[in-house]
Amino acid sequence: MIPFSVLDLSPITQGSSARVSFQNTLDLAQHAERWGFNRYWLAEHHGMPGIASAATAVLLGYVAGGTSTIRVGAGGVMLPNHSPLVIAEQFGTLESLYPGRIDLGLGRAPGSDQATARAMRRNLQSDADEFPQDVVELMDYFAESSRRPVMAVPGAGLEVPVWILGSSLFGAQLAAHLGLPYAFASHFAPAQMMQAVELYRAQFRPSARLAKPYVMLGFNVFAADTDEQAALLATSMQQAFVNLRSGRPGRLQPPVSGYLDALGPQERAMLDQVLSCSAIGAPHTVERQLQQFIERTGADELMITSQIFDHQARLHSYDIVGKIHAGTHAVA
Repeated sequence: MIPFSVLDLSPITQGSSARVSFQNTLDLAQHAERWGFNRYWLAEHHGMPGIASAATAVLLGYVAGGTSTIRVGAGGVMLPNHSPLVIAEQFGTLESLYPGRIDLGLGRAPGSDQATARAMRRNLQSDADEFPQDVVELMDYFAESSRRPVMAVPGAGLEVPVWILGSSLFGAQLAAHLGLPYAFASHFAPAQMMQAVELYRAQFRPSARLAKPYVMLGFNVFAADTDEQAALLATSMQQAFVNLRSGRPGRLQPPVSGYLDALGPQERAMLDQVLSCSAIGAPHTVERQLQQFIERTGADELMITSQIFDHQARLHSYDIVGKIHAGTHAVA
């Protein structure tokens, strides 16, 4: 089976704190390492009451320092929020501390609303349309002999894998043009997934970094011992999306029995669309849905995310996925 990896937003749950979220993140990473997951990525978001991974590079250092073999990376750094040199220095530092284990995924979205983006950047003069040039500049800082007038220290001469992240055709074209691996955010924005994957593969140009196209797709999993338990766990994520789309972002809420039945048709349709790349159920149900998704997309790797309120239930969900991957999905 293709590699499975973990995407974590370090969720802050109702009644909890960022400190507890970070402890849970490290605990999940340590379990994921033992269960055979390939990577552990954290995503940059800002001004979100339920997401604690804003200082992404700092949190990556905490996770990498508490693990020993699993790859650790950003899924991703929102590059318009930063200068390429600063990111090169941050990830050059991480690669120097944890050699051969660091990934750098790059996105062009702000990971926030406009007011928060302005507070981070002081102004909005940095343009998402400059993203391709910023990616090239960032990769130059990692080169042994950079064309830039300044040097990234640490950073220069280090082989930090760079990924392009996206949820549209733009990222697919850029990743193909630069010959970089491509990760698509199908776990929350699946509308253009197949078109983007096909475009990336068709237009891919081999590079010194990558000889042939490599696609990783985001996928939600809510696994439990029964289909009913899994459906209940998934309601925390469903609430989060409804609240976010309603302009009421908040902390991750406890599961609610019968939540979907209480929603109106527009909210149900929205959830059906944004969460269409999901597996919800007992081990055999999840295994079948994972296999169907892999066969449909031809993905080279899956990035599994499980926004589950209870930490032990989240661990159990990933344990089930790890056993499915290993071919030992019978759960005691």
